[in-house]
Amino acid sequence: MIDPLPGDIFRKGQLLNNTYEIEGVIGRGGTGEVYRARNQITGRVVAVKALNRALSANEAYLALVRREEEMRAIASDAVVRYTDCSRTDDGHVYLVMDFVDGAPLSDWLERGGARPRDLLVVAHRVAEGLVATHARQIVHRDLSPDNIVLRGGAPEQAVIIDFGIAKDASAGARTIVGNDFAGKYEYAAPEQLHGRAEPRSDLYALGALLLATFRGAVPDVGGSPGEVVARKQRPPDTTGVPEPLRGLIDDLTQPDPARRPPSAAAVVAAIDAMLKPAEAAAPRRSRRWLPALPLLALVALGGAWAGGLLDRLLAPSLPTVSPYTLVAERGEDGRATLAGHAPDASGRALILSAFAAASGAAAPEDAVPLAAGAPSAEWPAAAAALIGEAAPLASWRLEITGAEAYLAGVAPDRAARDAVAAGFAAAARAAGLDGRAELAAGPASLAAADVRDLIAALADCGPLDLTGAADAMPLGATVAVAGDVADRSTADRLRATLEQAVGDRPVRVDATVLNPALCTVLRLLPAGTGGGVSIALGEAATTEPNLTGVYRVGDNPTIDVLVPADAEGHLWVAVADVGGNLFNLLPNIARPDSALAALGEPGGATRRIRVAFGLQEAAGAADRPAFTIDETFGKSMVIVFRTDRPLFADLRPMTESVEGFAEALGGVLAGGSVRILSTATRMIDSRK
Repeated sequence: MIDPLPGDIFRKGQLLNNTYEIEGVIGRGGTGEVYRARNQITGRVVAVKALNRALSANEAYLALVRREEEMRAIASDAVVRYTDCSRTDDGHVYLVMDFVDGAPLSDWLERGGARPRDLLVVAHRVAEGLVATHARQIVHRDLSPDNIVLRGGAPEQAVIIDFGIAKDASAGARTIVGNDFAGKYEYAAPEQLHGRAEPRSDLYALGALLLATFRGAVPDVGGSPGEVVARKQRPPDTTGVPEPLRGLIDDLTQPDPARRPPSAAAVVAAIDAMLKPAEAAAPRRSRRWLPALPLLALVALGGAWAGGLLDRLLAPSLPTVSPYTLVAERGEDGRATLAGHAPDASGRALILSAFAAASGAAAPEDAVPLAAGAPSAEWPAAAAALIGEAAPLASWRLEITGAEAYLAGVAPDRAARDAVAAGFAAAARAAGLDGRAELAAGPASLAAADVRDLIAALADCGPLDLTGAADAMPLGATVAVAGDVADRSTADRLRATLEQAVGDRPVRVDATVLNPALCTVLRLLPAGTGGGVSIALGEAATTEPNLTGVYRVGDNPTIDVLVPADAEGHLWVAVADVGGNLFNLLPNIARPDSALAALGEPGGATRRIRVAFGLQEAAGAADRPAFTIDETFGKSMVIVFRTDRPLFADLRPMTESVEGFAEALGGVLAGGSVRILSTATRMIDSRK
């Protein structure tokens, strides 16, 4: 497990659905997090995959989760088993699946390679899992070393995990993430780069991951989309790989799907033969599944030679691509990529020019090879126009497949998001394309310091606090502000300002509206160090503590100030009420000594000093102020200062106006003769 972070979706010890107790985080990603948990009823350890809150409300991702949860119907020890799908009260969707206790195959790759026989055993086990998944018309599409876990570290216990982009290959079925590319370029089959995936695409990925794990190095497929496409048209170099592993990899990684094994079951049978001791020593390349290759015969055409027919027959022709695609992207790191097709050189130039203008990066010509099959002659102009619409986004990905266009990205703010969405929809309609945009409003990364500056400018009743925020707040993180305001309109203005500034991040404003007198005091309070000073409220009639601060008519509150027993200095305590009056509780004429050493009595590590008493305690004692709640309803505030010397040179009257007190306090703070060690405040809420 890895260390928890403040922004984690779940916390250790949290109980989901009254069943699954979270034990810790085992992985994080862009869409969510994975946790280890324990079923409190059965004791079984499970893995819980949770979606971020923003994605938990996104129908595309919910459809993906539903598709992944459908994997529960597959019963194979070589495939992770899904058991539950649910949603928490606060909106997080999560999946429950088997916890596979082991190391990913990528550990072997990172250690520099693996033994051929161990890889054959892994391949046999993974192929068995693919037999089960393909029987359900499911194509994994993302087989890679990190998606295969060796339970207990044993090759024969390999388990396929993470079907998050699995595709339904049955007739008429829809792919959850579209028919566009899904997976990792290093292991994806060539046909996946053109939006097609079938069961034999998983077989290609199996061969590619076996080769990478044997060599201990991730395959080099080039630095640009054009290079990726070109290299995928050639079989990978298996020089130095011993038989029979080399033969297996060669067969699995044929660029043409028709030349690969016909099924995962055929791979299982072939590896069975390879693992037999009698045959293990004989380097034999079994290709029983390969179809016979047609022979090309050139026939002399007599007099047609002179007429140039041969020249026309042998002239190079463009390959036909279906569906016709283009993928352009500018990532969060600024890196830009382009891959696709154009029907001619002028169309390619148009696309390359639009991409350079929108992304700030020039793509090589081979990123857009020429190919036949464009839906219309205007296709390049339409693609260029849609690329141009993406330019204002901070990061984006544009996918055009045939007559469908999809744009995802992050705009700098809500206004930019709305403008790009409208422009993209209009450009798609004008080109006769079916356009769909899923855009988030940024900024993509929001500094908590910038939000604090923003709310500080709007504070009108003491400081406002940005609660529970990390230094950087990603998209989807809640922006929560708490504090006091002088008017309800301030809270509304605060919420509206934040919603415009923070983009697609939920905004929560927990603001208490106080009367102007209390706000006058709060604006003057300096930022204290805390110093362990606190205020305890109580009920004189019951001697019980009052934790809420809520009192009713006739109640007799008690107020105690708690400070560390070894604290030094002086104390000043007052109550500012709803009517603009301020009552100086300590010191006062009857109790002039404010030195902590002379106040209260220490009890262990804490000194408790009572400053407002019960009526019976105060009877006949002028130095024991007491009060009851009348029908002047609202909020009053208890204010405490601990200072290095008396706060004021002279005693203040027992009762004065908040304005008079504020003027005197302002003079003390401006003079700098008194050092304030700490402050504390507590609300008293009087109700009917």
